[in-house]
Amino acid sequence: MKYNILTALIISIVFLAGSSCSHRIVKTYSNPVVTADAPDPSVIRAGDGKYYLYATGHGYSIFRSDDLVSWKRIGPVFTDETWPSAIRNGRRGDLWAPEIRRIDDKYVLFYTLWFGDVKYSVIGYAVADNPQGPFVDKGVLIDSQEIGVPQSIDQFYYEEDGKAWIFWGSFRNLYVMELDVADGVVITPRPETKQLFAGTAFEGTNIYKRNGWYYFFASTGDFSGGTESTYRTVVARSRNLLGPYLDKEGRNILDNGHTVIMERNEKFSGPGHNAGLIEDARGRTWMFYHAYDTSAPDIGRQGMLDEVRWDKDGWPYIVTGTPSPIAKAPVID
Repeated sequence: MKYNILTALIISIVFLAGSSCSHRIVKTYSNPVVTADAPDPSVIRAGDGKYYLYATGHGYSIFRSDDLVSWKRIGPVFTDETWPSAIRNGRRGDLWAPEIRRIDDKYVLFYTLWFGDVKYSVIGYAVADNPQGPFVDKGVLIDSQEIGVPQSIDQFYYEEDGKAWIFWGSFRNLYVMELDVADGVVITPRPETKQLFAGTAFEGTNIYKRNGWYYFFASTGDFSGGTESTYRTVVARSRNLLGPYLDKEGRNILDNGHTVIMERNEKFSGPGHNAGLIEDARGRTWMFYHAYDTSAPDIGRQGMLDEVRWDKDGWPYIVTGTPSPIAKAPVID
């Protein structure tokens, strides 16, 4: 009798556990996961347990998801009324390549404004209490003219041990600089710490730390070619945040060395400009990026998701080296 009761209890627990999880776990998914123009994605898991993806276009589109694979657009970050006010080159800037972070319980969106010429761009930031906004512009951190870096775009914020840095640049060398971050998320650049970080082959810097290694993810090639795009995702690594970063062959990123981990296939072209990597409940690593669907290029660069695996020497790789049309989905707790 005791055995039957215990057995029934165990079966009930397993059944209930399976039932409670089944609506949250998608066993497989298909790319693209964001079936809309969503270039330069940046993704964060917010305090409400949901994921938010921010992308170039439409004042920065915001998408929301419970499971990393099903996304719904919930609005823009900026409207015409709230657009960052910086004027350069006689015009209002175009918003490119957002970067979202949570700092001191605030949601901080780093933005690029591009003013129609590689000589004129700025990087600024805006702050909100909630991931969907409203975001309040706090002004410019980097001005391409003042800092002496053409194409000052594609910012990446990194913090560790109480210090903060910003990496930036696109195909005209990459740079890094320290930031001071004060209470209330008051961010001040330290131009005297600016240093050259990488060569002219890259844009879209991302830094990911794992097992004592700092991994530099970036993109190379031509993103604008649509179905003919040569854009691809590359990697190098270092034991130190500021380098030197070397690829698998020992070549330095200052000399444009890199190892390709993902490039086009027949279905998808131009895979790159990845967001920061995310771990799921099983410890698997995931990368968001954009790509063109060659069967529907007019949609633009759609939001994509692939698992990043790690070889025995600690190097990241994508199983096929190209975007997955269908794959096993992340597990979300």
